[in-house]
This record gives sequence, C-alpha cells and structure tokens, in this order.
Amino acid sequence: MDFTFTEEQQAAVEAAKAVFADVAPDGVPSPALTPGAVADEFDRPLWARLAASDLIGLVLDPAHGGAGLDAIALCLVLREAARVLARVPLLEHCATAMAVQAHGGPELRAALLPGAARGESVLTVAAHGRSGHDPAELAVTARPDADSATWTLDGVQTAVPWAHSADWIAVPAHTGEADAVIALVPRTADGLALADQFSTSGEKMAELTLDGVRVPASHLIDAPGAWERLRQLLATGTCALALGLGEGVLTMTSQYTSKREQFGFPVATFQAVAVQAADRYIDLRAMEVTLWQAAWRLDRATGGAGGPLPSAGDVAVAKIWASDGVRRVVQTAQHLHGGFGADTDYPLHRYHAWAKQLELQLGPAAAHEEALGDLLAAHPLA
Repeated sequence: MDFTFTEEQQAAVEAAKAVFADVAPDGVPSPALTPGAVADEFDRPLWARLAASDLIGLVLDPAHGGAGLDAIALCLVLREAARVLARVPLLEHCATAMAVQAHGGPELRAALLPGAARGESVLTVAAHGRSGHDPAELAVTARPDADSATWTLDGVQTAVPWAHSADWIAVPAHTGEADAVIALVPRTADGLALADQFSTSGEKMAELTLDGVRVPASHLIDAPGAWERLRQLLATGTCALALGLGEGVLTMTSQYTSKREQFGFPVATFQAVAVQAADRYIDLRAMEVTLWQAAWRLDRATGGAGGPLPSAGDVAVAKIWASDGVRRVVQTAQHLHGGFGADTDYPLHRYHAWAKQLELQLGPAAAHEEALGDLLAAHPLA
C-alpha cells in the first residue's frame, strides 16, 4: 500500500509553508491578558497572501477558479496553519465552499464560489447549535413561504467562528423532515443579529440570532446528507488543526529541554523527560494516522470506498484521538517547561489556549465516543 501524498498535495504543503513562514504566534495581544477578543478581525494580510498563493480556492474546481484538490490537501494546509496559530477562517471557508460546490444549485454556486476562490468573500458556518451540546440542525427552523420562492429561518446558533467578518454564513436548519437543510445567509440579512462571544483562544465569535430571516430558495441546500458531510469535514479539519498545533508544541518542547540544563546536563537527557516526550510523540502519530483515515474516507465517500462503518465512524475515532491527544501534548509541554511555560512573553500559553478550544470544538472526546458507540450498535462488525 502507498501512503505517500500526491505531487499536487505536496505542492500545496510547500506553498503553505512559504506563506506561514513569517507568521508570528505572538502577533496579537495575549488571551491571558485580554478581557475580550484579542483582535476584532482575523488576519486579513495573511488571508490576502493565501489568496495570492491560490490556497483559499484549493478545494474548488478550476471552473470556479480553484485548484481542484481534496479534503486531504485541505487538512495538510490546515496542519501547517496550526503550527503557527494562523488566525484565518480557512477551515470554515473551505468546508462551506466544498458543500456549496457539491450540493448547491447553479445559481448559488455562481453567486458564491468565484469570489470565495479568490478570497474576496469570506464564508463561515454555524455548527454548534443553541448550546454547543445539542445538534446544530435542531437549533434553527426553516419553513417555506407561501410562494415557495423564499424560506424563513428562526432560531439561535452559538459560537459561530469569524461571523463578524464573514460575508456569508452557512446555517443548518430543520424542516420537520428527516434531513437537515443548509441555508446560505448574508451577514447583513434583515432579521439576523450577532452578539459578541469569545473563544478560549481569545478569538471573537458570535451568537447568531435569526428572527424571521428570509432567504431565496436558491440559497438553500436540501440534498440528503449534505449537512452531515459538512459537519464531518469540519470535525476532520479540526483534527488537522489539533495535529499541527501538537507537533508545533512538541517541537518547541524539544528545543527548550535540549537547552535547559540541570546538574550540568540538558534536561532532555533525563529519562523521566524523555519518556514523557516519547508518550506524546506516540499520541501525535495516532492523531496523524486516524486523521488521514478520516480524510481519505471523506474524499471517497461517494466513490465506492467502503468500510465496516460509515465515514462518520472514522471521523469520530479521529476526533477522539485529536481531543485527548492535543490536551495531553500541551499539558506535558507545560510540565516540562516548568514555570517558563506560563510566562505570557513566551508563546506556549497561547498554544495551550488554542488546544483547549480545539479539544472541545464540535464536541469533546466523550461526545464522539458516544457517537461511535451508536454507530457500532447500528452496524455490528462481522
């Protein structure tokens, strides 16, 4: 079996490394010292550089101005972004664009995708429901108006990332039928209100309230399974971010323990330090292999590549490892750094804050363990 990445995927990684090479994790005020958001906007100059490198349209077809790559390529780029804590809505933007491309109608694709590929318009998605614990599609109702040419949305979504800066917000909703729909709503729509919220990492989020928001029927995605696939892609991308962050933290810890001396020797040479670092390396390799399995299954979900469980099972396993693994990595890093790890002039505390956000984003390990149990009960393994 060949587990190497394609030339196109490797080229995307090299382009991403070049763009992120000059990004400083300390580029905004520390979340530990800032009572509100660390910044009102995401990193627009970095977003422009990503667009100039054709990385924002990475997963869109050439017909829309993209590179035509897949979820694996997106996860490779996200991995590089997280190593430097890049403050851009790359995951939410690309995942939403992929959903529009795969399931949206011609009018919606024409309206959103060319601008999205160039980075001129920013997309995000509401995926956390009313409380962060209930299914997101149950937090908003969607009903057709009398003429069926428009739909009306009512409800509340919490913790919507980058909502204040986005041009379009993908909102999952229920109609009373079995499958959820996805409505693409302009941020400036009448009846849409945003209230400030702040993430663990100090980034600005929003509570999204929809009060009689009307959207054209052409801006509604009602394809069966569209929301489930978008949710799985978001979870898998979150795993990629957790992996990149964890690798960055372990590298930082290795460099520190190689220089820090006690009793005349670098602390990295002490057995207790080496064993803890080795355990975290094993965590990262488990996070990596489960991530690529999940991304591979998503890319081939419609291509006949099956498995004993639906792709949701692979995504759940990846998120379990990502949530538990990234938490253990940053905790061990704090321990091996000693008091220096808590110094707000040193970037490790920022990585810890981001890690906690990624651990809980789209559900902690326990929630995905429960989902995996339900899948195993519904699909007994022969």
